Amino acid sequence: MNDRFSLAGRNAIITGSTRGIGLAMARGFLEAGATVTVCSRKQEGVDEATAELKEFSDQVLGKTVHVGKRESLEELLAAAQERFGPVQILVNNAGTNPYSGPIVDSPDAAWDKTMDVNLKGPYLLSKLVAKQMTGGGSIINIASIAGLTAMDQQGIYSTSKAALIMLTKAMARELGRENIRVNAICPGLIKTKLSEAIWANPEVEKHVTAQKALGRIGETDELTGAAIYLASEASSFTTGAMLQVDGGMVI
Repeated sequence: MNDRFSLAGRNAIITGSTRGIGLAMARGFLEAGATVTVCSRKQEGVDEATAELKEFSDQVLGKTVHVGKRESLEELLAAAQERFGPVQILVNNAGTNPYSGPIVDSPDAAWDKTMDVNLKGPYLLSKLVAKQMTGGGSIINIASIAGLTAMDQQGIYSTSKAALIMLTKAMARELGRENIRVNAICPGLIKTKLSEAIWANPEVEKHVTAQKALGRIGETDELTGAAIYLASEASSFTTGAMLQVDGGMVI
């Protein structure tokens, strides 16, 4: 039964994978037997991630990428294919949240950047990868509970993640006959650099954790099991699903 969770012989791309949630998932996939292309926008981050994963050097490729630009994504896919062959697993994890505050006061640039990274990137890369998944595969979008319920002062971010959830459902409907499964993970507050403004403030942290059934903030590696499940044959009859990993915040 455990073999159904194996990723041996499978090739994965994980965006935004040089730190935090993405890096934890990359390590989990590697331990499960996959080959993995890790990527981010900065070469320094790529170098640090590949160094941290040095025990898997034969299974890892590091690549810089701008997820909002088609040309950069095409280069990413080509590099992953050249090194390890066809891609069977895609995790759209790269995300940003440059603005916190009322939507009516938000700069237009904040909307554009958020949508480029959180929505356009997964849209473009999923199209590219799906077309070469001739033997089937798994696409996993990292959404958020902010896409399930409007979060105070996070309207643009919430909108981008809600749209990503609908993109997940639409692609799951369209690609199912090709044996390509498309699912989303909706994390709650996880201790990452992106969420540091929340968990590093004791008063804010106390307010947020009080809303969670488990009464605490999640750690990055607590999302890895969900990702391996959705990437592996263990989830062979699961598509179009939203898997909440939020400590019981949205129930």
